[in-house]
Amino acid sequence: MPFDKEQYLSRIGISQPEASAEGLACLQSAQLRAIAFENIDPLLGVTPSLDKASVVRKLIFGRRGGYCFELNGLFGQALGALGFHYTPVLARVRMGQPEGGPRTHLCFLVETETGVWLADAGFGGPGFSVPLQLEIGLEQTVDGEIFRIRQDSLFDERVVEKHTADGWFALYGFDRASVRFCDLEAGNVVCSSWSQSPFPFHLMMNRCTPGGRISIFDTNFTETQSGLSETRIIETPAELGRIIVDEFGIGIEPAMLDAIAARLNFQRDDELA
Repeated sequence: MPFDKEQYLSRIGISQPEASAEGLACLQSAQLRAIAFENIDPLLGVTPSLDKASVVRKLIFGRRGGYCFELNGLFGQALGALGFHYTPVLARVRMGQPEGGPRTHLCFLVETETGVWLADAGFGGPGFSVPLQLEIGLEQTVDGEIFRIRQDSLFDERVVEKHTADGWFALYGFDRASVRFCDLEAGNVVCSSWSQSPFPFHLMMNRCTPGGRISIFDTNFTETQSGLSETRIIETPAELGRIIVDEFGIGIEPAMLDAIAARLNFQRDDELA
């Protein structure tokens, strides 16, 4: 199933943007709002397929989301089809740690008329909804939150950081090593099945909203707006299903919801009645 830019643009709800810095920001923001980060397949023991046709079938026609290799796999196809000049890079996720793990996050460096930008439509954590300018030390405000890219000379990486009440929080670090499809396939296996990866063990979902994001971690549902977050507990499988469908725009079959609920150790709704 080949990539069709009109079907993609319809899926994310925008008309074709120019291959410019402004168009890039529009494209990334639109995909992040329309197509959720979700790891349902790895949670249920399935390693997602990364071939282009499978990604298109799942995310565009199946109305599903995915995790970084799928989301940015689709985003990369869109960048190429829309005339952007881009280079894939693999990153080591840090999430506050002084160094990252294996290269298991895909993102892109995109050249535009205003310089090079770090574009990422697949980071399921507290990421940035529009691309960041690739300028070391420049503090950049996105939806009321401040980000920067710093050079880590110890690991020869550029590190994306977010400012928090406790200081700068490292999201991930990347270098300019060349990326081949076999690297993505290896990272995909690590993410989906490694004992130290969170994806086979926890339900993780994220979608950008105007001025913020919504997210799920297991049975916690969090809404963030202008940097302020509120979390509540999801009480039942039926409530979880409603949130997945209504808030994240993902259609799931009853059998899949039952399997997710079992992995999260929910009681069945009929047991709670």
